[in-house]
Amino acid sequence: MLSSLPIAFSAPLALIALAVLPVLWLILRVTPPRPKRIDFPPLKIVRDLIPQRETPAHTPWWLLALRMAVAALAILAVAGPVWNPVRDAAALRGPLLLLVDNGFGAATDWLERQTIAESRIMAAGREGRPVAVVGLAEAPNEIALAEPQGALERLRALALQPHAPDRSAHLQRLEAFWRAQPQAETVWVADGLGVGGGDADFLARLKQEAGASRLSIHAGPADQRALAAPENLAGALTVKVLRPTTNAAASGQVRALDLKGLPLGDAPFVFGVNELETTARLTLPIEVRNAVSRLEITGERSAGAVALLDDRAKRRRVGIVSGATADTAQPLLSPTYYVSRALSPFAEIREPRAGSTDPVGELLAQNLSVLILADIGALDGDTAAKVSAFVERGGVLLRFAGARLAASSDELTPVRLRRGGRTLGGGLSWETPRKLAPFTRESPFFGLTINDDIRVSRQILAEPEPNLSRKTWAALEDGTPVVTGERRGDGLIAMVHVTADTTWSNLPLSGLFVEMLRKVVAMSGTSSAESQGGEIKVETLSPTRVLDGQGAFRSPPATAQPVARNFTGRATIAHPPGIYGPTDGAMAVNTLAPADTLAALDLAALGAPMLPIDQPVARDIRPQLLVLALLLLVVDTLATLWLGGRMNLARFRRAAPAALLLAVALAT
Repeated sequence: MLSSLPIAFSAPLALIALAVLPVLWLILRVTPPRPKRIDFPPLKIVRDLIPQRETPAHTPWWLLALRMAVAALAILAVAGPVWNPVRDAAALRGPLLLLVDNGFGAATDWLERQTIAESRIMAAGREGRPVAVVGLAEAPNEIALAEPQGALERLRALALQPHAPDRSAHLQRLEAFWRAQPQAETVWVADGLGVGGGDADFLARLKQEAGASRLSIHAGPADQRALAAPENLAGALTVKVLRPTTNAAASGQVRALDLKGLPLGDAPFVFGVNELETTARLTLPIEVRNAVSRLEITGERSAGAVALLDDRAKRRRVGIVSGATADTAQPLLSPTYYVSRALSPFAEIREPRAGSTDPVGELLAQNLSVLILADIGALDGDTAAKVSAFVERGGVLLRFAGARLAASSDELTPVRLRRGGRTLGGGLSWETPRKLAPFTRESPFFGLTINDDIRVSRQILAEPEPNLSRKTWAALEDGTPVVTGERRGDGLIAMVHVTADTTWSNLPLSGLFVEMLRKVVAMSGTSSAESQGGEIKVETLSPTRVLDGQGAFRSPPATAQPVARNFTGRATIAHPPGIYGPTDGAMAVNTLAPADTLAALDLAALGAPMLPIDQPVARDIRPQLLVLALLLLVVDTLATLWLGGRMNLARFRRAAPAALLLAVALAT
């Protein structure tokens, strides 16, 4: 039977040409007679030219056989022969389910993975089995069996994706397939990489398939490297470099590029023997660091080896003005102490000179992005006009409460303030300090973790108004605002209803305080919120350029969806890594989230046969046949020259090795 043979043909119709070989034999049998050599003397020529009947000479049988072999090998090569090793027939009863990891972790050897997958499909076709192909980085769909040719088309349509595969999302449909096809053989072409630790259920179910001897795995070494959490810190631009295994020490280089793809600097990184994570530091001037839009690992072609930066990564100039005058001798009592410490990791702090008569104007002249007023009462007319113009042009004004602001206020607040304040044990008071309520989805702080020990003992209350809830970014458990905000022109005014020190609250002592300030500073220079009737609404951004699986920019696919301005997660099939929003306020989505790590999956624990990724089950033998045909053609040429008297035996021996080497060189 044909199915029992270890060889198959991708173009079997080409074998019809073998029927022409007998005709070719007859054509090659007869050759013109060998030319007769005649000496020059004219009379001898006339005398020897006696008409006589001659019969044509015949080609030697071994030369005919040689030429027939060349023709047969050429025909077989055109037919696309594929060698399939014979396997145990017991494993060939059911259909083939082919699982392919096509996430960013497969980018380093994607061609080899496609080759191994194609070889398994062709082997199944030779055995007469249907095939189902599932790309684990694709959106889950119904699993349907198809003929091998259709499965090959499905496999070749699988694109390398720039995000990590969500394997557990396919588990429900895989379970349904295994129930419907209990004899199915499952082959997993795995990248061996785990991101986020969400593959436990998927691996547990595959272990059951391995226990039933229905699973085999093709996997290469887990040696991928990736970038995460780029940060523009004081003095350097840093990025985490990750790897999944700690086999040995390793090193490399991270390159910084601008929007046009021009290199701005390089930084080395080194992994210790037992390190899964290291840091690359690019020590560049702040102006150069703010121009960096892309970091990539030199020599790596993977979306995971790319980290994109946007306006949030730029170090912004933040000016801080305090209303206190007698607290310089005791820094911990200064309203600016905690704010400066919280902002210094990601912003350039500017403070007015001691004794300055116009501290606000002095700072605004330094091209600030954010102006912070800590316990500043009502501003005079000239200063208020300068600050209002700063906000209208796109600046961010952040105000902190205090005794001075509680006694007098102005129009540069997002809400109208009530005179005095709400204190512990006073008028409009509560009996115990209050906790913060969870952030709403509309808040810019949504997603931040609230420390359970944060307490507020005093605050400035906001006057009731119809849209107060829409302006509230953070509130206490009783609903009273703690942080409010409102867009003015192209800028933003935000108000923290407690002091910038620990007088009214222990919020400045928490890590939440740092993250809240980071969010506010990141809003400068971007349209991070929209104002609709006073409501602060989080903006959504559509993708403009996204990364493909190898880290190159391309147009967004049809499956790409907009993201919220405060999106901080890792890329998915709905939100591929890339640039979202307009050029003047773009946001970057990266393949990995800042807290992500890489881990090597324990595939050996599944108990399934582990097969290499670089040795296909089915091997294309066309190159070998063409090399053999070329070698025989060289031998035919040399033999023809020898039979024609143009090459003696000595020349034949000298020319044969050179001709054979030339044939091998051309074939390779």
